[in-house]
Amino acid sequence: MRRFWRQLIAAAFICGLGEAALAQQPRVVPQSHADAVLSFSPIVKKASPAVVNVFATRIEQRPVNPFLDDPIFRRFFGEGGGGPRGPTAQSLGSGVIVDAGGLVVTNNHVIEGMTDVKVSLADKREIPAKILLRDPRTDLAVLKLTEGSAFPTMELGDSDALEVGDLTLAIGNPFGVGQTVTQGIVSALARTQVGISDYGFFIQTDASINPGNSGGPLVDMNGRVVGINSAIFSKSGGSVGIGFAIPVNMVKIVVAAAKGGGHQVKRPWLGATLQNLSKEISDGLGLERPAGALIADLIAKGPAAEAGLKRGDVIVSVDGQSADDPEAVGYRLPTKPLGGQATLGVLRGGKTVFLPLRLAPAPETPARDPVKVKGASPFAGATVVNLSPAVVEELSVQGVAIGVVVTEIDEDSTAARLNLQKGDVILAINDEKIGTTRELEQATGGRRYYWKITLARGGQVFTTVVGG
Repeated sequence: MRRFWRQLIAAAFICGLGEAALAQQPRVVPQSHADAVLSFSPIVKKASPAVVNVFATRIEQRPVNPFLDDPIFRRFFGEGGGGPRGPTAQSLGSGVIVDAGGLVVTNNHVIEGMTDVKVSLADKREIPAKILLRDPRTDLAVLKLTEGSAFPTMELGDSDALEVGDLTLAIGNPFGVGQTVTQGIVSALARTQVGISDYGFFIQTDASINPGNSGGPLVDMNGRVVGINSAIFSKSGGSVGIGFAIPVNMVKIVVAAAKGGGHQVKRPWLGATLQNLSKEISDGLGLERPAGALIADLIAKGPAAEAGLKRGDVIVSVDGQSADDPEAVGYRLPTKPLGGQATLGVLRGGKTVFLPLRLAPAPETPARDPVKVKGASPFAGATVVNLSPAVVEELSVQGVAIGVVVTEIDEDSTAARLNLQKGDVILAINDEKIGTTRELEQATGGRRYYWKITLARGGQVFTTVVGG
C-alpha cells in the first residue's frame, strides 16, 4: 500500500499536479503574534525619524522700473512694481540626517540655484538650513540645521556589501504628500551610463521612487542608509519600478569633506584618460570579453604614470573589486581616502599584473588666477580661470589641455546672452591662442568690429563669429 501511495505522489508531480497537491495540506493556526505578522515596521520606526523634507526657494530678480527714481511717479503709483522681488522659484525633495549635530544629506539638484532652504523633520518641526557643500559631480549636497541639537540620525551602511535581490526600503516625500515608505529589492548594482552625474555608478531598485523622493535614503534591513535616491527611469514621470540611488560609500566621502570644513570634495586623481573596450579592441588585445578600462593616454608625472601604467593597459580591478568599464574605475578610486594607495589589477600582454597607485589629488598647476571679464566684449560677465588638472577634474573638462575655462556667468550679462556656459574652454579669440586668464583679459580689453571665438564644450571644438 505504501508503495502505491509513493507511486501516486510521484505521478502527480510528473503530471504537474505537485503544487496542487501541496495546496491541499491542512492550514495551521498561528501560535503567536510573531507567526501571524510579518512587517517592516521595526525598521521604519528606527529609520524614519532621521528622514526629512527639504524645501528650497529663490526670489527671482525683477528689473527695476526706471520711473521709480522719480519721486512724483512714486507718489502717484506707489513703491511697488520695481523692486528686486519677483516670482518665487521653489523645489521640494527629501534628505536624511547623518550626524546628531544636524548634518543633512540630500541631492544637489534639490537645492541647485536656491538661496533659502528649510528642513521639515518627522516631528513636524521646521528648521532653517545652511548649505555647507554642493557637489554637482555626484549630485549630492550637505546641509547644516541652524537650530537645535541631538537630532535623530541614521547610520551609514556599506553599499559594497549589497547584493542583487536584497530587500530595501525607500523613504521620502513623493509629490509633497508627506513621509512615505516603499519597499522593493536591489534590482542591479553598478549601473553605468545612466547620465545622471559624472560618477555613473548607481544602485538600481524597484522600490517606488517618485518626484519628491530625491535626496531620501535607500535603507537596508538593518535600518542603515545604503544609498541616496536620485532619479528614476520613466516615460510618464511616475515610478515604473526603475529607480537609481547613489551608493552610500560615495556619500561618505562627501560627508567627510563637509565635516572637515571643505567647500568642495577632493578626490584621488588617476592622471590618465580611460576608454571603453569595444569587442574589436578586446579581440585585438586577446581578451576573453570586453570588460575593463583601456588606458588611452597618460599625463606625464601623474599617479598612473608613476605607478607604471602604459598606453594599452586594461584596468580590470581596484583593490580586488572588479572594474568592467571606465565608470567603475571612476567610482572606485574616488571612494578611497587621500594619502594612501590603491592596488590596480591590470591586464598586460595576456597577464594580470598588480600595480600600486598613489592616492593624491589633482594638482592645481598653474594657479587658477580668476579674472572676471568686463568691458564690451562678448565675454563680459563671465569669470574664467586657468586650466589645470584640478580644474579639469572639478568641471569634467574633456579633450583639451590648454586654454581658460568659464566657472561663473552673471545673469543677464553679455556672456549669458551669448549662451556661454560653465565649463566652456576658450581656446582662441580672433585666431590668437588663449593660454592664460591674463591673455584673455588683454585680448578682450578693447572694441572690435567682430569677434571670432574658438571654444571647446563637451569634448568638441566650435568656432563662431559675433559682431563687435
